[in-house]
Amino acid sequence: MPHCKSADTCLSHYLESRTDINTAFDRFAEQQVKCGFAQLGVCCRLCSNGPCRITPDSPKGVCGATADGIVARNFLRMVTAGAGCYLHVCEATARRLKAIGEGISPVPIRSKQSLDQLAAMLGIEANTTEEKARLVADGVLADLYKPRHEKMELVQFLVPQERLDTWNRLGIFPGGAKAEVFDALVKTSTNLNTDPIDQLLHCLNLGISTGLYGLTMTNLMNDVIMGEPEIRIAATGFSVADPDYVNIAVSGHSHSVFAGLIAYLETAAGQDVGRAAGAKGVRIVGMTCVGQDMQLRAGASGTEIFSGQAGNNFTQEALLATGAVDMVISEFNCTLSGIEPIAEAKQIKLVCLDDVAKLTSSELLADIPGQERELAQKLTRMAADQYRQRRAPGSEKIRIDLPRHGHQDVVTGVSEKSLVQFLGGSLQPLVDLVAGGRIKGVAAVLGCSNLAEGGHDVMTVNLTRELIQRDILVLSAGCTTGGLANCGFCSPSAKDWAGPGLKGVCEALGIPPVLNFGPCLSIGRIEMVAKALAETMGVSLPQLPVVISAPQWLEEQALADGCFGLALGLTLHLAQAPPVTGSPLITKVLTEDLPNLTGGRLFIEADPVKTAELMEGIIRDKLQALGVAA
Repeated sequence: MPHCKSADTCLSHYLESRTDINTAFDRFAEQQVKCGFAQLGVCCRLCSNGPCRITPDSPKGVCGATADGIVARNFLRMVTAGAGCYLHVCEATARRLKAIGEGISPVPIRSKQSLDQLAAMLGIEANTTEEKARLVADGVLADLYKPRHEKMELVQFLVPQERLDTWNRLGIFPGGAKAEVFDALVKTSTNLNTDPIDQLLHCLNLGISTGLYGLTMTNLMNDVIMGEPEIRIAATGFSVADPDYVNIAVSGHSHSVFAGLIAYLETAAGQDVGRAAGAKGVRIVGMTCVGQDMQLRAGASGTEIFSGQAGNNFTQEALLATGAVDMVISEFNCTLSGIEPIAEAKQIKLVCLDDVAKLTSSELLADIPGQERELAQKLTRMAADQYRQRRAPGSEKIRIDLPRHGHQDVVTGVSEKSLVQFLGGSLQPLVDLVAGGRIKGVAAVLGCSNLAEGGHDVMTVNLTRELIQRDILVLSAGCTTGGLANCGFCSPSAKDWAGPGLKGVCEALGIPPVLNFGPCLSIGRIEMVAKALAETMGVSLPQLPVVISAPQWLEEQALADGCFGLALGLTLHLAQAPPVTGSPLITKVLTEDLPNLTGGRLFIEADPVKTAELMEGIIRDKLQALGVAA
């Protein structure tokens, strides 16, 4: 059975050489026969009369549900799960900030400036740093826990007033975010809501909760706890896992969960644990989005102990197969179940810090605010013991098979603040570059990696190449960034792949044509860039010469992200349609009617050249509407 290909040719060659392991690249090929009903979204399995499948000969389920109702209900369930995931991360971050403020947690606040700015935005005043941290956290948690009929208040400053007016007009501005998730699940149960438009509007509501709390507010609180992103040069790829060190790979989305471990490993005592095991010390290796968040902030938070980002979600099995990792710590998704047999064969210790991320063979060590120091010491000792055991005389020899992989010159640390600082204090220079025709516009290539659409990161890389050749600056966040960085697009030398206008800008500023915003949570940062760009240009969000793409979206969280983009009034591209095309009504609303509701629009296109042409045309039309020649 052939392997699924990757745009990362080094990764492809490595996987082809490792016939002793089974990875997602093998299993994808084994799962080529797809369920057509599931792809269309017209299968319902909510009750014992089913599963019901809608066909021309049976256009209604046993209960009488139509294709439109079933598709909308299934889609809302997916978006609800995605929103719940992000809100879980936001809640955990707020709880840690609260514990710090109450003096329960020993974790230090790394950016008091960020705390001051966040408190000022929220209208919170306090006499001490600790009280300020507690009040901010209390405010966030209180807003999250509101009942659904009480509208969220704390995050209204994150979007322009015209968005608030639009959302209130449509009745989609959320109440308490966790209550919205709860009632969405109720709404999608058996023989309850059958109105597909109401369900689709609830998807947009959850998208707003996801974007403002799950993404943006989580980032702002993590800036306080972990430090703000700083633009710097960093390493990516498997080569960051130096086998002379105890290597702890981290997986998940919640950066502050690792605050205690990072703080401990920054001390001589933490590094001495690794040295006592015969290693040079202890290092953290990024494996999924939380690693990209660490890389984003490593200039302010643990530069020396964070060795770099290995890749994205579908590189993790190959990373563990190298034998260079001693422990994997997960606290959230996207940790693949497929790592378990590889970890067993390579004697890699698996630990999870949150039961939502519990793998069958992982040890659960609960992350409890106030016990971060003890947990960090225990994790470090466990990792060092594993390093020692894996190399002990007389034990089964663990072969280290580490290919030369990745890049040492990736530009990272880009955020809504560091980008403005880099440009001299405002986004006006970026506006001037667009108005002057040196770059044609901005595209955000975001979200997950999947193995569809030509293979691992294939559509993402090909689309990005087409966009920068057309002098369109690309902003990236999520697993897309891990793939683009490993393929060289986030390194300064990638300017040579850009069109003449963008290449000249890259040479003048010393930047790559793809700006690395880090993890999927940073989709919230890119929204803040869009907000600031709209304010600088004096236009609404739907008028911006900006298009977003999630070319290889993977999961429910990505659909919640997409609903946020559509609620913002932006044009969203997907290469693979979500499971809604079995409903002519839902398809029409998303692709044709939404511009008259939020200003956003969804379009589906799997060909990267055609997609880039369409995105370029959309940007050109928006510029012409603003009176700017394109």
